[in-house]
Amino acid sequence: MSDKIDLQAMSDQYVDVLMELGNIGAGNAMTALAQMLQCKVDMKVPRVRLLEFSEVGTAMGGEEQIMAGIYLAVDGDITGSIMFLLEKDSAMHLVGKLMGMPTSEDGTFSEMEISALQEIGNIITGSYLNSLSAMTGLKIIPSIPALSIDMAGAILSVPAIEFGLIGDNILMIETQFSDDQEIAGYFILVPDLESYEKILTSLGLR
Repeated sequence: MSDKIDLQAMSDQYVDVLMELGNIGAGNAMTALAQMLQCKVDMKVPRVRLLEFSEVGTAMGGEEQIMAGIYLAVDGDITGSIMFLLEKDSAMHLVGKLMGMPTSEDGTFSEMEISALQEIGNIITGSYLNSLSAMTGLKIIPSIPALSIDMAGAILSVPAIEFGLIGDNILMIETQFSDDQEIAGYFILVPDLESYEKILTSLGLR
C-alpha cells in the first residue's frame, strides 16, 4: 500500500476524523460570527460530505445560482486554499445586520458593503482555520481574502483548477445557521495531498 493519501480510497476512520474537524471548525466559525453580529446565531449540526468536485455546484443549489464566495490561500505547515460560500440574499442579510442598515435596493453591493462582506468572510474562515490549527498543532497562515460575487460554477472554477492536481473527491461542509433568517453556508477546504497527510499524522492516524 502506498503511503500517499488517496481521497477516493480513504478509510472510514480518516473520513470520520476529517468530518469531525469540519464540525468543530464550523461551530467555532459560527460562534465568531455571533460575536461579530452581536446577536444569537443558532446552528444545525453541519453536514459534511465527500463529493466529486464536479458535484459541488449542484450540491449548493445549482451552478447558476448567484453566490458570494470568499477565497483564501493557505500556507505554513499545510498548503492549499479554503472557500466560504453563501447565497447572495444571505450575504446581503448578514451585511445589513453587521452595518445596522438595509443593503442597496438594486441588489448590488456598495464598496462599503463589499468591505463588510470581506470582513465577515475573513472572520468566519479565520476562525475555522484557527480551530484546525489548535486541534492539529500545525501552523496555518491564511492570505488576504478575495471576494467574488458570481454564479457558483464560476466561483468554484478557481479551486477546481487547483483541485484537478489532487484528485476528484473533496470534503464539503454545509452549515445551516440562523439569526432571524435561515442561512446556508458552505466551507470547501482544499489542502494538497501532503497536507492531508500532515493533518492525519498530527492526529496520530498516519
